Amino acid sequence: MPTPTPASTTIDLNADLGEGFGIWAPAADAELLPLVTSANIACGFHAGDPVRMRETVALAAAHGVAIGAHPGYPDLQGFGRRELDASPAEIAAYALYQVGALDAVARAAGTRVRYVKPHGALYHRLARDRDAARAFAAAIHDLDRELTVLGPEGSALLAAARSAGLEARREAFIDRGYGPDGILVPRGREGALASDPVAAAERAVRIVREGLVKAVDGTDVPVAADSLCIHGDGRHAAELLRAVRARFEAEGIAVAPFAR
Repeated sequence: MPTPTPASTTIDLNADLGEGFGIWAPAADAELLPLVTSANIACGFHAGDPVRMRETVALAAAHGVAIGAHPGYPDLQGFGRRELDASPAEIAAYALYQVGALDAVARAAGTRVRYVKPHGALYHRLARDRDAARAFAAAIHDLDRELTVLGPEGSALLAAARSAGLEARREAFIDRGYGPDGILVPRGREGALASDPVAAAERAVRIVREGLVKAVDGTDVPVAADSLCIHGDGRHAAELLRAVRARFEAEGIAVAPFAR
């Protein structure tokens, strides 16, 4: 279990963005980008497409938001939230394909990808599967050893990233419920999603100041974070982020990207 983070005055805010496909546009992206400091941009496997990737990269660059690659399983129908029986070698290939594509789009726009955060079921797989995490981290290192890997503290993903010589940063979630074990409550279960702006802002401040989050059973559990995430496809994402930003300003907490 992670140890609490010390009091801090600066934190990153990230969101999963660019998750439209074809004629389906993520309506909230333009509203969310001014509110975050890092953008996890879908790379075409769970969502996104080449046109959407270019548009989202351009918007992120215009707002001075750090660009991150958000690779997932090749599962458009399931939005990357279904577990696939992919081998570590296949996962490494998925990572190279997706991160490389987004980096090409970013470089063509005069910027670059700064970090990588896996999506959905792949994120959870890499948090616990050491072989898959090592394969993923090796692929990222082979592509660009200056990339940072973003994931949950205490995970196989961050351990593998550090072993591969990559910078690793920790994230926690504003809009997801935590169990007493410090692990996210699975989607579909009671308490999995958070939509109250006031509660979200209070949670964000506690994570930054105390390194603690209240679990669904009412207990406090330690959560270490360099970045706080909100899901861009959530119906209340912009409302939650505005509440968090307002509370941070009142508390004297600055927001800045962890990867520059």
